[in-house]
Amino acid sequence: NLISNRWSAQCSSPCYDMVHYGHSNQLRQAKAMGDYLIVGVHTDGEISQHKGPPVFTQDERYKMVRAIKWVDEIVEGAPYVTTLETLDKYTSDFCVHGDDITLTVDGKDTYEEVKRSGRYRECKRTQGVSTTDLVGRMLLMTKTHHSNIGHSDYQQHTDNFGKGPKGHSPWTGVSQFLQTSQKIIQFASGQEPQPGDTIIYVAGAFDLFHIGHVDFLEAVSRLSDKPYVIVGLHFDQEVNRYKGKNYPIMNVHERTLSVLACRYVSEVVIGAPYAVTRELLDHFKVDLVCHGKTEVHPDKDGSDPYAEPRKKGILHTVDSMNSLTTDSIVQRIIKNRLLFEARNQKKEAKEMAVIQAMKRREEEKGKERAQAVL
Repeated sequence: NLISNRWSAQCSSPCYDMVHYGHSNQLRQAKAMGDYLIVGVHTDGEISQHKGPPVFTQDERYKMVRAIKWVDEIVEGAPYVTTLETLDKYTSDFCVHGDDITLTVDGKDTYEEVKRSGRYRECKRTQGVSTTDLVGRMLLMTKTHHSNIGHSDYQQHTDNFGKGPKGHSPWTGVSQFLQTSQKIIQFASGQEPQPGDTIIYVAGAFDLFHIGHVDFLEAVSRLSDKPYVIVGLHFDQEVNRYKGKNYPIMNVHERTLSVLACRYVSEVVIGAPYAVTRELLDHFKVDLVCHGKTEVHPDKDGSDPYAEPRKKGILHTVDSMNSLTTDSIVQRIIKNRLLFEARNQKKEAKEMAVIQAMKRREEEKGKERAQAVL
């Protein structure tokens, strides 16, 4: 994680594969440590060498990280091992990483050099979300995967996907996400619409918030010089009604944080009604309602959910020029299931070896202290 604070610049450079609100929360914490945040993102080749095949291409990952509102600059193709030379090249005072450990293909700490020099800071990992967990939800294909941590099928997945022969790593394992009002406040901009703003309303699931969503929201924000973009998020039950299968992959609390972290979003309506009603338009003083080129599913009674904005002449179809959907991401995962399982088992085995070595060192230090007392 090359997170650089210029003028107290920090650098952060994780893989940012399957960017989720846990990554966004790390970057939010990192930005709070300084004034200017530079984020290094690795190439596909670097990730494949050290961790295994990435889910997203490097170009997709570059764009996703750029869209996170706390990021000031990104470094494309950042080296996997963060050195003092890298920090100096980008005039960074220090680098920031989560409180997990990142290892090279041969099991070495990628931040060893900057840690020794005192130019390393740490931020807290977000409990309840990981790539391991999200992939597990996609593979389960059940409607209740958000709360299935104790379920035998889910346990079987986590055993296959992220458990080595010597037990679970605390960094790769699965935990449960608990939403709090404080977390929403940390992610929200808190800014009200200003005079002259164009208030634009969009609605949807925004599940597994991805580059297709980013391209759509960026295109929406370009419709005005002063856009104030409100995203209406549908409740889980509503999303499942019109999308079926095991959707949504992320529950509404997780989707809220994912969308709030996007630089093109001003406000989120949690549990927005499926139909864009006159009351909603009047309440938020909406100037424009936008929808992408994806299919518009009818409401429960068969009616057009966009009938009101259509009648008022404020409905606008936006072409994001990106065909990526949540469903296509799920298909990528299913297609490469065995590769991703092997990747995480290998990652966890390396982490467990480090944990065992750390324990042995602590035990040896304890013995030395005990002998010194004697």
